[in-house]
Amino acid sequence: MNLCVVGEGAFGNKHLEALSAIENVKVTWLVGGVESATEAVASQFNVPFWTCDLAEALAQDNLDGVIIASPTPIHAHQAKQVMLSGKHVLVEIPMADNLTDALELVEIQKQTGVVAMAGHVRRFNPSHQWIHNKINRGELTIQQMDVQTYFFRRTNTNAKGEPRSWTDHLLWHHACHTVDLFQYQTNERVNNYYALQGPIHPELGIAMDMSIGMKVPSGALCTLSLSFNNEGPFGTFFRYICEEGTYIARYDDLFDGNENAVDLTGTAVSNNGIELIDREFIRAIQTGEEPNASLASCLPAMQTLDKLAQCLA
Repeated sequence: MNLCVVGEGAFGNKHLEALSAIENVKVTWLVGGVESATEAVASQFNVPFWTCDLAEALAQDNLDGVIIASPTPIHAHQAKQVMLSGKHVLVEIPMADNLTDALELVEIQKQTGVVAMAGHVRRFNPSHQWIHNKINRGELTIQQMDVQTYFFRRTNTNAKGEPRSWTDHLLWHHACHTVDLFQYQTNERVNNYYALQGPIHPELGIAMDMSIGMKVPSGALCTLSLSFNNEGPFGTFFRYICEEGTYIARYDDLFDGNENAVDLTGTAVSNNGIELIDREFIRAIQTGEEPNASLASCLPAMQTLDKLAQCLA
């Protein structure tokens, strides 16, 4: 299978690393935004062809699928371009930074019939998969999810600390992970919610702190705190407070409420969530089945984000 990765930045690199561990897959094209950086990353990962023009890569008949890890503001445009070319697509989270574009993407997928996924990697992290399996077997009942998404990002830099050409967003990007995961784990839609934000940064033009609360019909709560002002370890940390116990998920690792590690052996074929979501994309292309994290299944998260955005407005 021949794939194209779009994006030479931090998450483009993560997908290139993950794909190198998957059998019978070759990344034949890298599409970037800066020529020198794109050429360097292509050389690092032995990608034979690179370009800064997505259309050039999409014109190749032997290209099977595209993984988009470009800046958030162009996700929707590029995903649309890929699907209309007849190629399968996995677009990094969020699929769009507004509901209108997300609705259009879901409709284009229906029209074209291609495999189309959003990069909702929390569904695939072994830690969250373990919780999900327990819930499905009736062994866990969520009372509350307490989530902290913390970064120190007072300048416009990416996850590697490098200058960024676009501005990140706490709601449409980082909150999207938790909004989707809460609805996915409870198998319910949020029906009660609030959102508050702190001052707007004078240069970046975004809120640097945010507080979100959500509730589903069963009564389960989700409390989400987000900040670009937090000094210390960065990332998102999940505490599942359940009737049967408490669990703390840190990306692909899981601990109980007393910080004892939970053995995740056998949960998935890899301990790397990015690799697992890439494997699901490849599996869906091979089988023609709707993948977990299809655009359609991720649309409810975008609809909830839109309601939260209205609260902030």
